[in-house]
Amino acid sequence: NDAPALKLADIGIAMGIAGTEVAKEASDMVLTDDNFSSIVAAVAEGRSIYNNMKAFIRYMISSNIGEVASIFLTAALGLPENLIPVQLLWVNLVTDGPPATALGFNKADKDIMQKPPRKSDDGLINAWVFVRFMVVGLYVGLATVGAFCSWYMFDSFMGIDLSADGHTTVTWHQLTHWQSCPTWEGFAPNNYTAGGALVSFDQPCEYFTEGKAKATTLALTVIVVIEMANALNALSEDNSIVTMPPWSNPWLLVAMFISIGLHCVILYVPVLAGIFQIVPLSVNEWALVLLWALPVVLIDEALKI
Repeated sequence: NDAPALKLADIGIAMGIAGTEVAKEASDMVLTDDNFSSIVAAVAEGRSIYNNMKAFIRYMISSNIGEVASIFLTAALGLPENLIPVQLLWVNLVTDGPPATALGFNKADKDIMQKPPRKSDDGLINAWVFVRFMVVGLYVGLATVGAFCSWYMFDSFMGIDLSADGHTTVTWHQLTHWQSCPTWEGFAPNNYTAGGALVSFDQPCEYFTEGKAKATTLALTVIVVIEMANALNALSEDNSIVTMPPWSNPWLLVAMFISIGLHCVILYVPVLAGIFQIVPLSVNEWALVLLWALPVVLIDEALKI
């Protein structure tokens, strides 16, 4: 007698233990433990899975927008190429992978069951989420280009001494018009040091090609570190990092450690550094990386308000 009512109900629910086989077949949901509180737990788990899927998408899209923005800004401003293909491949396949996977283990938001049900036709990405993608992505691109230019243009940047390697600074006009370098009179940049080795070039204008190794390394390291910071932003779509701290997902911390560790391997193992055309960084240069990378957390925190 229950079967017709179960069929007509919006959601027909049958008991898994006490219910009849006919009722189970006619229902949309079967409670295997005959406990209605299981529905609440299932809804919470479903919402958590959905949010983690969105976190993965949010992290990957905003990170990729940042890489595109970096390439676009470099070309639009006329700067030397700040990231080469093998470096972009490294970022996409190796350093992005572990944090993106670990976001699937995010714990549910503390207020997950206080939120109203989402509409069945709601998209994964709404207008406001897209704006957040663009803002964070554009900052990633800006920071990558900013670190590249900082090394070329300054001996000291925001209180960080960059002069220890002995590199020669150039003006903004020179950096954005580097292709006209052969016409410059008296341009004679110095060779500089990196990790105890000397970075040298035969012709002055090679300072913007072979000689850009340090600037390229800074740009690559900024994009790696900034994407680790961006993974922290993805712990929760709406809640602050104070409410959902990094240690709420230990797997994410492990993944970030692995990604940074792998990046340090290619930085400080000479054979690998040669393949990726990068050089070791000093403590001050790591400080410059953090200066450009960490504000992405503050930016997304502001967008969550």
